[in-house]
Amino acid sequence: MNAYKFATAAFTLAALTSGVAMAQEKAMPAKPAMEKCYGVSMSGKNDCKAGEGTTCAGTSKMDYQTNAWKNVPAGTCTTIKTPHGMGSLKSV
Repeated sequence: MNAYKFATAAFTLAALTSGVAMAQEKAMPAKPAMEKCYGVSMSGKNDCKAGEGTTCAGTSKMDYQTNAWKNVPAGTCTTIKTPHGMGSLKSV
């Protein structure tokens, strides 16, 4: 009976350690490249500084404020349509 318990314990330990080893081999997916896109954030939803009188995230005073930016996937900014035109890579 001792040999049976020993074999069961050894098998369980081997299964657990192989699972841990396999989990460590998986690479983390790369984060997509991001860029600042001006004029696309809604009021209070900007990612950081929105011009004079503001400090950081969530401080824009109006929708589509031209000096407030939002992080978007790289290459998509100028394709974002707003009621005031397209997104911009530069503060207007």
